[in-house]
Amino acid sequence: MKNTLACLSLGFLVAAVALPAGAEKADRNKPMNVEADTLRYDDLQQTSVFTGKVVVTKGTIVIRGARMVVKQDPEGYQFGTVTAEPGKQAFFRQKRDGVDEYIEGEAETIEYDGRADRIRFIGRAEMRRLRGTAISDETSGALITYDNSNDQFSVDGAVAAGATPSNPGGRVRATLAPRVPASAPAAPSAPGARAAGASPPQPAASPRPRSSTTLPAESR
Repeated sequence: MKNTLACLSLGFLVAAVALPAGAEKADRNKPMNVEADTLRYDDLQQTSVFTGKVVVTKGTIVIRGARMVVKQDPEGYQFGTVTAEPGKQAFFRQKRDGVDEYIEGEAETIEYDGRADRIRFIGRAEMRRLRGTAISDETSGALITYDNSNDQFSVDGAVAAGATPSNPGGRVRATLAPRVPASAPAAPSAPGARAAGASPPQPAASPRPRSSTTLPAESR
């Protein structure tokens, strides 16, 4: 999603790691389906605002949060900003291309850029790579940018004001597992690890009807 927020200064870029396989390439050409409690649409601005237990699917992509603003440019590219409820985190998951692996993460705000094919996790950001159902790599910081176009991600540490009680130094943290041959079986699940495709616990469903909208696939 095209960045609709003010430019953020969250620390120095401390990592840029090439990934051996990118996210599912076909996802960007799939329609975006959004379910929420309410929808406000502005045809002039080509903007849709979804609120209330928002669930987004786009191919293998799944995003969850409390509020989402979706814009579409004249060329048909989609840009979305998902925010979590206060004190909580929005959720993102996407299958990696050609392998039984997923990228998933959480943050206070998640931005999707359809033109650049990029995801940004902003605020208490966490991102994991799951091989099968086991967590393989895991990293956290103030800002994580996952760039599907060149199979890279970067992590920024928090400035002093952005440090949290669990990470008072505002440092980037990462756990990187050794690579294994593609033919090797997936590692067993670690105790307490969340299975690929599973989402964080969600609150009880709202009794009122929910809005469900399908936005067309991005044009080329």
